[in-house]
Amino acid sequence: MSLLQKGGILMIPIVICSIVAVAIIIERLVKLARVRRENARFLDAIRGRIRAGDLDEAIHVCRENLSSPLSAVFLEALLHIPQGERRTREAISEAGEREAARLERNVGGLATIVGGAPLLGFLGTVIGMILAFQRIEALGGNVDASVLAGGIWQALLTTAAGLTVAVPTFFAHNYIVARVHSEVQIMEDRSRDLMILLTTGEDRMGFIEEAGADRAGEG
Repeated sequence: MSLLQKGGILMIPIVICSIVAVAIIIERLVKLARVRRENARFLDAIRGRIRAGDLDEAIHVCRENLSSPLSAVFLEALLHIPQGERRTREAISEAGEREAARLERNVGGLATIVGGAPLLGFLGTVIGMILAFQRIEALGGNVDASVLAGGIWQALLTTAAGLTVAVPTFFAHNYIVARVHSEVQIMEDRSRDLMILLTTGEDRMGFIEEAGADRAGEG
C-alpha cells in the first residue's frame, strides 16, 4: 500500500486493470474447460445414435445438446447437407466463426489492458518526473543526489506497475486465443467427419464402430 501511495493517482487505474485482467482470465479458462467437457459429452451422446444418411436422428441429438458449441456447429452442418457439399462447408465455417466469437468474448479486454497498462505507467512516470523537477526548481537547485533519486524512483513506480500488469496479461491473452482457435478447429474437423459419414457412409470418428464395441463389451 505504501508503494501504491507513492506511485500517485495513476496507480489506481493500473490496479483496476490488474483486477479486471485476472477476472477475465479466470472466467475464460473456466469457460474453455467447460466447453471441452460439454463437447466430449455431446460426442458421447451422438456416437452410436446416427447412421449413414439418417439426418433426422442426428439433428434431434444436436438439438438435445445445444449447450455444447460442437453441437451448434454439427447442427448447422446437418441442416445444410441437402444444399450440397460446398454450402455445407460454408455453413460449418460460419458456425465455427460464431462459436469462436462467443469463446473469445471479453478476450479483447485483455488486449486493451496489455496496451493500456504500460501507457498508464509511462504517463504516471512522466507526471512524477515533472513534479520532481518542479520540487528541484522550488528549492533553487539546492538539492543533493538522494533527494533527486527519491523523486525519480517514485516516478518510475507506475511504469513498473504497468509492466507488471501487462506482461502476464499478454501471455495469458495469447494462450487463451490459441486455446479458442484450437477448440474451433476441432469442432470444424469433427463436423466435416460427421458430414462425410452422413453423405458417404465413411465413419472417420468411430460414430458407429465405437458404440458397437461398447455394446459388445457390455454383452
